[in-house]
Amino acid sequence: VQLQASGGGLVQAGGSLRLNCAASGRTYGMGWFRQVPGKEREFVAAISWSGASTYYAESVKGRFTISRDNAENQLYLQMNSLKPEDMAVYYCAKVKVEGIDLTQQSSYAYWGQGTLVTVSS
Repeated sequence: VQLQASGGGLVQAGGSLRLNCAASGRTYGMGWFRQVPGKEREFVAAISWSGASTYYAESVKGRFTISRDNAENQLYLQMNSLKPEDMAVYYCAKVKVEGIDLTQQSSYAYWGQGTLVTVSS
């Protein structure tokens, strides 16, 4: 099982980025988390296998959109109206069973390597 995140980069505040995560192996629920150096990793967004259910941290609601393409084994995070406080390393992750809380880090069995998002003010 491998997860490969990409799409990070430097963007000005108010700009947009789209993160991609290529997954191998069977996939169930998937999510994005982020971490700033010196702080704990935090939940950003998650999506069920079917895509019918999505979950967002309050801080990104209305600005970020999570989606997936199961045929291509891809997970996406469209980030709009980026703020300096969104700057972090973003990780994609996936669970290995259905029916668990996708907003909790402890639910995730597999993690990608992270992609850095830098937002300049």
